[in-house]
This record gives sequence, structure tokens and C-alpha cells, in this order.
Amino acid sequence: MPPPPGLCARLSPGIRRVLAPNPSPMTLHGTNSYLIGTGDVALIDPGPNLSAHGDALLAALDKGERISHILVTHSHIDHSPLAAPMAQALGVQVYAYGPTSAGRSPQMQALADTGLIAGGEGIDADFTPDVWLADGETLAHGDWSLTAIHTPGHLSNHLCFALQEAGGDVLLSGDHVMGWASSLVSPPDGDMGAYMASTRKLAASDWSIIHSGHGAPITDPATRLAFLIQHREAREAAILRELAHGPTTIAALTTTLYTDTPPALHPAAARNVLAHLLDLAAQNRVTAHPGLGPAATYTLR
Repeated sequence: MPPPPGLCARLSPGIRRVLAPNPSPMTLHGTNSYLIGTGDVALIDPGPNLSAHGDALLAALDKGERISHILVTHSHIDHSPLAAPMAQALGVQVYAYGPTSAGRSPQMQALADTGLIAGGEGIDADFTPDVWLADGETLAHGDWSLTAIHTPGHLSNHLCFALQEAGGDVLLSGDHVMGWASSLVSPPDGDMGAYMASTRKLAASDWSIIHSGHGAPITDPATRLAFLIQHREAREAAILRELAHGPTTIAALTTTLYTDTPPALHPAAARNVLAHLLDLAAQNRVTAHPGLGPAATYTLR
């Protein structure tokens, strides 16, 4: 049974979650917004620009509390649009890694510049933070301290946030790590090589729990992170096996490899396949004819 939108769930003494009313096949029950700390609190991922959700976030504050900082994990329309209007209304600043293209790899920037690979699905094109947070930078105020971890892959400007609590190190993972599904990686905004590097980077730490942008808390972080890495490695291996039979297309690979995925989600699955193929091309393991793109024919080197 999904939690009702707007209800404040106290996950620990220093973490409250409020679910936005934006369920969909890509967001599950909706976007999780988090209030961190007490007194002057940090808001992570205000979510879509829905006034009812803004009202619910303010109603979740205890008497005498205020939102002093707004942090955004990444600039997708289900995470960031409410940040600017709330910041203006509250007189506070928005913190994030940067606008959507910040952190983009040279390969993905080149592809974006050519326009041969369309992107921008679900992007909050107007998003620009007031303060840019660097990888490893810590933002501390009152009784909370959050450390930014740059985790490009799902989106180039994606940040996770590390929070120390009595029970251990907590990760606020945005859409990079979720318990209900693997993340969409859609080039040129998403980057499979970066996603794998970021996931391995997170797996090197001993997290006590992960709170993600969608779905329930992840109570066994090490197992989930290992699964996500193995899942992508297995998908890459399956793509290489299919290519060993001869040249093929993304459409054919999607049909063959995503037999358990509803057809309505095949366009998103095809973007994941493209992301894998671009990563394999960057490793000089495949070639694309006539050139890299969704309609190309791909061949093993």
C-alpha cells in the first residue's frame, strides 16, 4: 500500500519524508521530498511545481521551524521545479551541482552539440541553482550536515547527499539508487560509463540506509548497490552476446532483451540500450553505422 501524498512520515529523528502527488510509471508513487534536521531544516528535492505539495511541505514543519536551505539532487521535472518558487517565497537559496549540462562528459557534450541524439526528456530547462556545490563539499547548519557526492549517470548534474546519524551514514540518493527500479540512463543527459563509475563510488562506502527519490527506504544498501552494478554488467554482456551474432539495431536489441518489460516502457528501455552502446563505443568495443545514434546499426569491433 503506497503512502498517501502529503503525509509527513518521520523516518528518523532527523529525517522527514513528504510524498508528492505525481505518481506515474516513471515516478512510482511520486517524488519523495525530504526535510533534514530540526529548527532550521534543509529541504531536499522540493519536487514538481504543485502548490498542494508546497503546502504539505510547510505543514510538515513543527512549530517554530523554518526551511533554511533548499537542495536539489538533479534537474528533472519531478525533482526541481518547486525549488525556485519556494526559495523566493521563503527568502532562501537553492543549492545544487549546477544546471542540467553541468558535469557532462566530453563525449556526451559532443553528441549534444551535434543534435544527432535527442535528449531533454523530463528536463527542468529553467533550473539554475543559486549556489553550486562541488563534489565532496559539506553544507552544515544547525543540527544537520550534508556532504554532496557528485554522481553523474542518470543526469550529469546529479548529486547524492551523505548525512551522519546515530545509526550510521545515511545516503539521500535522488534517482541514482532506487529500490523499486534501476535508473533510466538516457543520453546525452545520461551517461552509462559515468553511471557505473558513480555507482561503484557509492558502493565503496558503508551506508546504514538509503533514502531515494522514489519508493521505500533501502535497508540493505550494500546488496542493492551490488545488484545495480551486476544488473548493468549483465545487460552489457547480453548486448555483446547479441552483437556476436551479427550487426543489429537498438530496436531489435530492446525487443530481445526486455521481454519482461511492458511495451509502454520500451522507449525508455531503448534509451538504456543506447546508453550501453555509447559506452561500448567509447571503449572501442563496438562501431556504429553510419554513425552513433538511435537509428544506427551496431557491430562488434
